[in-house]
Amino acid sequence: MAFSSVAGLLEAARSVPLWQAVLRDDCMDRGVEESRSRKKMSSLWAAMKGTLSDYEPAARSHSGLTGGAGALLEGEGPGLCPPFLRQVMAAALKTGECNACMKRIVAAPTAGSSGVLPAVLVPLQLRDGLADEVMEQALYVAAGFGQVIATRASIAGAEGGCQAEIGSASAMAAAALIHLMGGTAEQMAHGCALALANTLGLVCDPVAGLVEVPCVNRNVMGAVNALSCAELALSGVESVIPCDEVIDAMRSVGEALPASLRETGGGGLAATPTGRRIAEGL
Repeated sequence: MAFSSVAGLLEAARSVPLWQAVLRDDCMDRGVEESRSRKKMSSLWAAMKGTLSDYEPAARSHSGLTGGAGALLEGEGPGLCPPFLRQVMAAALKTGECNACMKRIVAAPTAGSSGVLPAVLVPLQLRDGLADEVMEQALYVAAGFGQVIATRASIAGAEGGCQAEIGSASAMAAAALIHLMGGTAEQMAHGCALALANTLGLVCDPVAGLVEVPCVNRNVMGAVNALSCAELALSGVESVIPCDEVIDAMRSVGEALPASLRETGGGGLAATPTGRRIAEGL
């Protein structure tokens, strides 16, 4: 039976590693062998990496609003961020741009938030020399927390605003990072809760109704938020509000958001004079 609470996820993780509890749950839920589940996760991980390796700096979206930004983050930069952080930011932009350019991405949990998980995971694998099998375990961790969020709240911008997309992706990524760094299941829950709490109320306001502005750049924010919350949790910082309660709060906030701030392109940045001119021009 699919997990409907983080508390239940943590309980299952008392006897086996959390990633394995999610793997077993997936097999039971879909009626498949472990080998089939792991093969599917392996293909998703390969696709995430493929999106980044196939990135084309010259490619532009049909609207002309998106493309080339990821390449600008390559290299040393102005010196505010260390190389690893710039790689994370670049990966988030590249994946978001590939989505806007209609290239292959992994919706994790959605296409609009597809840049967050690969942005933190791919550079970390390159930095630390982690095996693909270990990275796939991290994806199971992310999937487990994402499943709870989807069950208790939403991962759709049309239902809960961008907090449900970038916020969920950031929370999933924080938990995955904590797994990779040897953290406990409880720390994963705290990292997830902290990341969600930081994005509560984030609206979905795509200019011209396209998943480009400000969506692509928000993937960067989600990735950096995941890194900071994973660092907090691994250092012993805990979420005062339990993870399940944070998820429930996200649902309540999403329900309170007006329709104009839930993917309709009728509010926020989409409703600015410039946003409207872009929409009219397209």
